[in-house]
Amino acid sequence: MTATAPTQPQPTVALGSFPAHRIYDTKRKRIVDFETMTARLAQADLVFLGEQHNDPRTHQLQTAVLEGVARRRSGPIVLALEMFERDVQGTLDGYLAGTVPESTFLATSRPWPNYPTDYRPMVEFAKANRWPVVAGNVPRRYASQVARRGLAAVDSLPPVERAFVARDLACPRDAYWERFKGVMGDMSGHGTPMSAEQVEAMVWRTYEAQCIKDETMGEAVAAAHLAAGALVIHANGAFHSDYRLGTVDRAQRRAPKARTMVVSFVPVADLDATLSRDQRKLGDFVVFTLAPAR
Repeated sequence: MTATAPTQPQPTVALGSFPAHRIYDTKRKRIVDFETMTARLAQADLVFLGEQHNDPRTHQLQTAVLEGVARRRSGPIVLALEMFERDVQGTLDGYLAGTVPESTFLATSRPWPNYPTDYRPMVEFAKANRWPVVAGNVPRRYASQVARRGLAAVDSLPPVERAFVARDLACPRDAYWERFKGVMGDMSGHGTPMSAEQVEAMVWRTYEAQCIKDETMGEAVAAAHLAAGALVIHANGAFHSDYRLGTVDRAQRRAPKARTMVVSFVPVADLDATLSRDQRKLGDFVVFTLAPAR
């Protein structure tokens, strides 16, 4: 029997139990409180929560964002996740509907290792409030093929599998490429010595794999918004959304009229440290959390 969902969102994180954090509003150039941020996010159409995957305090605050937005938004809300891939949408839908037990859902959906502690609270909140949850990412096997063979690998996919990848793919040598190339660093020290041209070709294929992830997630987010006029809250690694590049850029290309807001969660050793100029450009809000002790 499917449990009856509550008529009102049920908070699972008390305000007083929030992990220590600081929130910087980059538009107003000042520190704001959590409620101020969630009130602003509730007015958007697309919200991107850029995380560091290994920061537990970030994940607690992400669930709190869902709760805060739910209190302020009367229209439809959709949760979208990088952490699930498109080909498991059916089993995810079944779990949300109560027709698939959680054990089966977890056995067939390839959840990340930290799902029970870090992502399950978000999925359970969405389930309790009858929000759709979108498995937004491209199946990693296709990204791996692109990393080896380039975008041409997508063209060879059978139609059924090709549907799991964004219909339109673009991978320009833009600011996102420059950022990606800088983060990848020098790959020439791995394995057989390579020329500079060979190294760049390898990095480029890896970047093409990154692009199909961003294109697919961007397509999923835009489609969920356009289908029902819903506010879509997408959780993803911060690199995919910082500076409004990556997934954000791809979603906005498909939904140009959507009001988009970006939150970047940044674990730091000292919450009172001065923000760098670069950090002030990460998104609409930069949420600093205390980094886990090493």
